[in-house]
Amino acid sequence: MFQNEAFRALDREECVRLLAKVPVGRVVYTRHALPAVLPVNFSLDTDASVLLRTSPGSDLVRAIDGVVVAFEADEFDAAARSGWSVVVTGRASVVTDPAEHERLSQSGPTSWMPLRDAAFVRIESEMVTGRELR
Repeated sequence: MFQNEAFRALDREECVRLLAKVPVGRVVYTRHALPAVLPVNFSLDTDASVLLRTSPGSDLVRAIDGVVVAFEADEFDAAARSGWSVVVTGRASVVTDPAEHERLSQSGPTSWMPLRDAAFVRIESEMVTGRELR
């Protein structure tokens, strides 16, 4: 019973607010029929979908385009034994619309890696869950 009281479920609005505070999360997907996790920088779009900016020919784009993936971000304070974790689950897709690609080139996430060309991947926020450790 004590463990359950230490955790608090977060509603969608709280989850989105917390996601907007951190620059890095992890994409969870399947690679060669095995689970894979890749840390990425990201931003949120106005509809709370997760946006990634990467190379068009990357292994990540090939692995997740059109597939349901999970995206997780968190923030913890080990000394205080507190923090939160949010998971967004939804279909990932490469942005192909030229106008949308241009908009994201101006306002979307920037890559921490130098890119000649950029592809934007959107992870729809079909299911958003989170919990806080107090």
